[in-house]
Amino acid sequence: MRKLTLIKLVASSAVVAGLLLNLGGQAVAHHAFSAEFDPNRPVLLRGPIVRVEWVNPHTWIHLEVTNDDGSKQVWMVEGGTPNTLLRRGLARDTILPGTFIVVDGYQSKDRSARANGRDITFEDGRKFFMGSSGTGAPYDEREQN
Repeated sequence: MRKLTLIKLVASSAVVAGLLLNLGGQAVAHHAFSAEFDPNRPVLLRGPIVRVEWVNPHTWIHLEVTNDDGSKQVWMVEGGTPNTLLRRGLARDTILPGTFIVVDGYQSKDRSARANGRDITFEDGRKFFMGSSGTGAPYDEREQN
């Protein structure tokens, strides 16, 4: 009987340890600004939205930017969570494909066509803070509620 109880205890401990390791890995997956983006590489991107990913933990807006040589390139711009953007007045129906926007942000450290968006400005002049606060991004104190 004692042997069976000991086996159950060891098995239960292994399950709990496995769960803790799994949860720990998920917590690490959510990154700070400094893990992926360069505060010394500000970018100003202009173009129409081609795709929006309204997902957690970050929204992604893809826009087509025309380069100086006339070529076109699609940039991925990371924003705050969908819930955060909703509270700031942005919703799925306000950031539709085809909408022309200007994004002020910071390029990724790997110099790819990815950026962390600080502000998004629409053609009519509406401006929204789209970054996620507390990430270590420059000027976090600029957050608008």
